[in-house]
Amino acid sequence: MRRKRIAVLFGGCSSEYEVSLQSAYAVAEHLDVEKYEVILIGIDKTGAWYLYQGAYADLPGDHWKRKETCIPAAVSPDKNLHGLLLLKETGVETLPLDAALPILHGKNGEDGTVQGALELAGIPVIGCNTMSSAICMDKETAHRLAHECGVKVPASYIITKAGLREKEQITAYGKALGYPLFVKPLRAGSSFGITRVGEPEALLKAVEYAFTYDSQVILEEMIEGFEVGCAVLGTEELTLGAVDEIELSEGFFDYTEKYTLKSSKIHVPARISQEQAQEIKETAVRIYRALGCSHFARVDLFLTPEGEIYFNEVNTIPGFTSHSRFPNMLKEAGISFEEILTRLLEMVCDAGV
Repeated sequence: MRRKRIAVLFGGCSSEYEVSLQSAYAVAEHLDVEKYEVILIGIDKTGAWYLYQGAYADLPGDHWKRKETCIPAAVSPDKNLHGLLLLKETGVETLPLDAALPILHGKNGEDGTVQGALELAGIPVIGCNTMSSAICMDKETAHRLAHECGVKVPASYIITKAGLREKEQITAYGKALGYPLFVKPLRAGSSFGITRVGEPEALLKAVEYAFTYDSQVILEEMIEGFEVGCAVLGTEELTLGAVDEIELSEGFFDYTEKYTLKSSKIHVPARISQEQAQEIKETAVRIYRALGCSHFARVDLFLTPEGEIYFNEVNTIPGFTSHSRFPNMLKEAGISFEEILTRLLEMVCDAGV
């Protein structure tokens, strides 16, 4: 029986490029190679695509892009091929695919752009589709939909680049939200360009900083309490991981804290009651469904001292190393890293979708 050919996409034009390399390495190392043929597709920081044929071990340190191990590639527009064009020196060759698993974090990968290219090419995508990926990446749209299905969301205001000139209006937004507040790029993932603003004098500088990552910026009320997360696996029938909890001793859970845990800890399971954990899981499912998620995602929420649950965001391609939050929540629920990947591939390949 022919092995199904699965493309794992890594890298990308994103500030989270390096994290993608770590995640893709872990995924490639744990896929069942007896059942699946792993095709690694690297996207460099300029957006160029390559079929990577080198050692997996060269991914984490960003040593993968070498002429002898890379063949320039492009997504074929021919749906009958549902695959890639390999741009070799001897001519163009085709590489049909059974499915693609994007392991691309942040902008230009988690936002629906790559998913759209794959869907146009007739390549089944493992993960959230184009629309769901775009919705989840847009903080305002995601919050609106979560609110519509009865979930509390932080108060917020949107600023466009044209609105950047209206400094009095921005100041008024800050006053209405109260301090401290958060300033975030609207569609740039969850790690970069974010500032916790503790006083009015720092607001404009934080807004200008956020604009270096996106063309729109969101000012968001700070919710008292702590962040919790829930891993969701599946589309029709859902499997939930244990709820986790982020304990912070200072600041907020930014890029540095996510990958160094210098002043924070992640508790799996969260140090909350079973009733609260169940309510968080039910809220995560409601959001996952409302935002049209499929196959897998991590839903992040806030739990206040009063026990209220607020929506934070959905990561449609969460970190995928063996020590990342998403696999660790499912591990606590009895599902190994290898089993997560097998289930994901079976959802698409065995269904023939």
